[in-house]
Amino acid sequence: MYAIVEIGGKQFKVTQDQFVYAPKMQGEEGASVEFDRVLLMDNDGKVEVGAPTVKGAKVSGKILGHVRGDKVVVFKKKRRKGYKVRNGHRQDFTKVLIEGISK
Repeated sequence: MYAIVEIGGKQFKVTQDQFVYAPKMQGEEGASVEFDRVLLMDNDGKVEVGAPTVKGAKVSGKILGHVRGDKVVVFKKKRRKGYKVRNGHRQDFTKVLIEGISK
């Protein structure tokens, strides 16, 4: 059984007992969260597509911690002008354990 759920404006394909690195959410470590924006559910070949969401479907999870992603280097250069700028960025994520998918 799997579901496609929208978390923080991004779509994730989730199954039970899976870890998801979602965009940073409010909440402390160990807090439980519920996601009700389930776009699609598959229960052993029986696919249910929402319009836009599946009614009554919920995905429950637990926040395991707040982490930061890998550094992305942003480098800008204009040739023959002596212009070079180097910046780095690390995105904030929340590590979520998917505990259950219910309808």
